[in-house]
Amino acid sequence: MLNFAKREYQTRLKKTKQSMEKQGINVLLITDPANISYLTGFNAWSFYVHQLLIIIDQEKEPIWAGRGIDASAAKITTWLSEDNILPYSDDHVQSTEKHPMDFVAGILKEKGQSNKTIAAEFDAYYFTARNYIQLTQQLPNATFVDGTTLVNWIRIIKSEQEIEYIKRAATIVTETMYKGIERIKAGVRECDVVADIFHKQISGTEEFGGDYTSIVPLLPSGEKTSACHLTWTDEVYKEGDPVVLELAGCHKRYHSPLARTLVIGKPTSEMEELADVTIEGIEAALDVIKPGVTCEEVELAWKRSIEKRGFEKESRLGYSTGLNYPPDWGEHTASLRSGDQTVLQPNMVFHMIPGIWMDTYGIEISETFRVTENGVEVLANVDRKLFIN
Repeated sequence: MLNFAKREYQTRLKKTKQSMEKQGINVLLITDPANISYLTGFNAWSFYVHQLLIIIDQEKEPIWAGRGIDASAAKITTWLSEDNILPYSDDHVQSTEKHPMDFVAGILKEKGQSNKTIAAEFDAYYFTARNYIQLTQQLPNATFVDGTTLVNWIRIIKSEQEIEYIKRAATIVTETMYKGIERIKAGVRECDVVADIFHKQISGTEEFGGDYTSIVPLLPSGEKTSACHLTWTDEVYKEGDPVVLELAGCHKRYHSPLARTLVIGKPTSEMEELADVTIEGIEAALDVIKPGVTCEEVELAWKRSIEKRGFEKESRLGYSTGLNYPPDWGEHTASLRSGDQTVLQPNMVFHMIPGIWMDTYGIEISETFRVTENGVEVLANVDRKLFIN
């Protein structure tokens, strides 16, 4: 069930170990499911319990450590040998007497790593305070350091196969966006529209299916469009409502997010102006994207464009995206914002989402793009405009 050739996983592991060596790290404990998947192929809805990938600098293969009933998933979805798939017993699950990190500490002791420099993903969603307490208590002679985004930064430049999966996700989100826009009308319930969106996201196209996205569809309407992360209700749409659709396509865990805004009926002149400002800003930012340009320079082009029209946006313009699991499709590395000196390189992928939110309404129009050898490629194919239904 591997989504990539074994040699691609081994190349990723090699790069990870090179980064570990540069930072003086002997052991890397990975809890972020996207990073576990990136290095091994592991893919299961098992991240609600503790699971790790253990990378030891002198060991040829990583070690997967997780709940016993999930070991079969590791055997099915990864390239790891069975000897490196180490399950813990179920009495470790949500127990006050045993903890999975005690099991992990036991592995490290057995491997002679109890006094080494150990990095963990301290700021990952899946690494808890209890994880840290148990590990430090069980391994008092080890030196613990932060390895939160070590693998994430390796992921930022995609292989050609990864780009292909993201392009398929872009095809899915293109069709899904048009389906959602088509269904939104006065008198229709928000939840019924989202049901159709979910169906299209998962069914995908005739050539390839879709996967569950790391973020659910975000579809605020009316005054709720002034807030950027609301989902949906069972209320009906009303004439004059603006509606924001922020969605993604997902294929083999690779995402291509996209946002558009529509108005049911006639938009106000303020809405039309804000949409025009947003579109002009996107196009100004896209015009400067090429290898060698920094993330900060992309955001500056956007900022200068909207300032000419009397607008400003304090939050970041976008972020790197690709492989991920809930609760986020962002990679937690480079951001399109002031101060980010990350230099763009070919096959980096970003979601540029220049939403502008006013007191009683908001506009979101976004694009996911790939940095090419000479410039930029916008991945979805949805009209960049304010839609009117």
